[in-house]
Amino acid sequence: MEKSQLELILINISGQDHPGVTSALSEILAKYDAGILDIGQADIHHTLSLGILIRTTADVSGNIMKELLFKASELNVNIRFTPVSIQEYEEWVGRQGKNRWIITLLGRRLTARQIANVTTVLAEQGMNIDAIQRLTGRMPLGDEEQPKSKSCVEMSVRGTPKDVHAMQEQFMKLSQEDEFDISMQEDTLYRRCRRLICFDMDSTLIETEVIDELAMRAGVGDKVKAITERAMRGEIDFCESFRERVALLEGLDESVMREIAENLPVTEGVERMMQVLKRAGYKTAILSGGFTYFGNYLKQKYGFDYVYANELEIVDGKLTGRHLGDIVDGRRKAELLRLIAQVENVNIAQTIAVGDGANDLPMLSTAGLGIAFHAKPKVKANAEQSISTIGLDGVLYFLGFKDSFIN
Repeated sequence: MEKSQLELILINISGQDHPGVTSALSEILAKYDAGILDIGQADIHHTLSLGILIRTTADVSGNIMKELLFKASELNVNIRFTPVSIQEYEEWVGRQGKNRWIITLLGRRLTARQIANVTTVLAEQGMNIDAIQRLTGRMPLGDEEQPKSKSCVEMSVRGTPKDVHAMQEQFMKLSQEDEFDISMQEDTLYRRCRRLICFDMDSTLIETEVIDELAMRAGVGDKVKAITERAMRGEIDFCESFRERVALLEGLDESVMREIAENLPVTEGVERMMQVLKRAGYKTAILSGGFTYFGNYLKQKYGFDYVYANELEIVDGKLTGRHLGDIVDGRRKAELLRLIAQVENVNIAQTIAVGDGANDLPMLSTAGLGIAFHAKPKVKANAEQSISTIGLDGVLYFLGFKDSFIN
């Protein structure tokens, strides 16, 4: 008896979704013992899009398609059949698992223009979009204009960019021109199992520079702020500027630190982000060029696992204008990130660093994922990922969390 010829058929179903569609269609495939080579389904506002690639034989394929057509008519959905050659399938198999990227678009609201510009860059680079999903929840009409609104979509992209650095530069330019954030990450095993995340404190976890707050209480605000801004722009050495600023705080009463800590302007999204990261089992750390007093306050309030910052010397209840121990500068932050990763038995590729200033660049470049947060221009220009449009919980979307999982 002659063996029937192998056939591969791509089945596309679309239409109004309702319970039982996938079950009814797959029952027909099961009746003829069809093999499922690939399957994918999406539902957008109750509109179904289902694709199934089956393996069958020529002697039964006609019956399969006929019964599927009848069932689709009964279910009031559209169905289309496309033959796939063995060669096409084998080429597809050869490409799977290779050169995959995750592109994340994030902002207060996303527009068709932003998506069009990003997808145009992908097309020019020879990249193909396999899937798009919305990570933020459905937004009620009118809410997109609210000041704290968030919108995020994630694209799964396949292919080898013609010029990955040029593509990254194009994305950064678009994000600045169109006021949204974009993340481009290689879709590796490590991207899916990050375990340690380290944060700068001043102007990252909190919306101020604590040393500026202390300086204002000491009456030297303008002098300290000028030094701070020069240091954060990378114009002067951090350690030198740190000593100069701390010296100006001599004589300030210790009680001022408690007052400032209790009124810290915490960055939008910190509480939500920390709740999710702790629930998901992440280890968290504050690595700050600021002061341990305020880092420990945030640790107690939000549950950070580690705090490394600078210790101010206090004698008889007053600041002496000196510090204790080594200064936590940019180099030290990167060292601490590696040390904590080693202690927690975490591969450096599984680490994340988030910061805004020039002294954060070493740890941003050391971590598996470095995110510049509302950063200075120099920092944003040197970081591969950045968030400038929403709060710190935007980090969650770069890690692939969906609102439906975390709210």
